[in-house]
Amino acid sequence: MRNSPLSTQHYSLAACAFLLASCSTHSDPGSNIATAQLTSAEGKAAGTAYLSKSDDGLVLNVSVSGLQAGEKALHLHSVGDCTAADFKSAGGHLNPFNRAHGMHNPQGKHLGDLNNIIISDDGTGSATIPILGNSEENLAQILDMDGTAVMLHAGPDDYVSDPAGAAGPRIACGVLTAR
Repeated sequence: MRNSPLSTQHYSLAACAFLLASCSTHSDPGSNIATAQLTSAEGKAAGTAYLSKSDDGLVLNVSVSGLQAGEKALHLHSVGDCTAADFKSAGGHLNPFNRAHGMHNPQGKHLGDLNNIIISDDGTGSATIPILGNSEENLAQILDMDGTAVMLHAGPDDYVSDPAGAAGPRIACGVLTAR
């Protein structure tokens, strides 16, 4: 069967959409379940986070700017409150299933344990991070009554140390708000 120009264009648009989706730093705002505006400890805008559903579960897309270069820990914290100057109002890592900390910990991991994010020399970075496990259970925990904060730390998570991965001070925070 010969392709008409319209069907060829359709496939080209589909291929472009697929490539853009797989390379983008966040999903289409229409498919987002929750969003967060991250603010630095100095009160400056530091980025955005979008929580969305995929075929494999939940995905957190984070895009940041204005930060010091290097590898930084990225976590979900148990309380949706970034009001304290040191962001301690956000509590510890989101850990509703009472697990140990760390992706490399044989007894881990917290629901709030996420991959580190790399901040480039220009102060920007982005990450697309799957949140594994039962999507509905995880979503209920993330969007519970006291909310959840997306947190960046000054250093990398070592993926082992309990309870927080030796990641250092909290440097940016945002509260996930359901859409």
